[in-house]
Amino acid sequence: MIAPLLAEHAEQVLAIYRAGIEEGNATFETGAPTWDDFDAAKLPEHRFVALDEAGTVLGWIAASKVSDRCAYAGVVEHSVYVHPDARGRGIASGLLKALIESTEAAGIWTIQSGIFPENTASIALHQRAGFRVIGTRERIGRHHGRWRDVVLLERRSPAIT
Repeated sequence: MIAPLLAEHAEQVLAIYRAGIEEGNATFETGAPTWDDFDAAKLPEHRFVALDEAGTVLGWIAASKVSDRCAYAGVVEHSVYVHPDARGRGIASGLLKALIESTEAAGIWTIQSGIFPENTASIALHQRAGFRVIGTRERIGRHHGRWRDVVLLERRSPAIT
């Protein structure tokens, strides 16, 4: 079941985030934020969790503004994470669908994401959801002592003209 991401999910959401960080191909971050920092950075109307029948969080998705400039009011950047034991079950696809529906309803015309090229499963997931590769930002940042590239993907809403 897809549901809004709420404070009651904080511990499980941050644990899934930490698991992604520890795997090394999900983010430049080296530690999960506090719940207060996470909560402040994510748009409340564009964040969701996937829950099993017992209410356990299997994955999450959240979006942030890319800029406070008016020209970018319809552009968000998102992250999606799935618990390692829950992968391959369509959870990320369901979360992306919920995000796309919420952003289109709010008049957001672009969802973007930066993904390490080694994370081929995430790139394929996004392409199936209508994202296109814009390009690769080469050596954009250092991660654990080495330069990393990031593939920039975006989905333009066909509903927002």
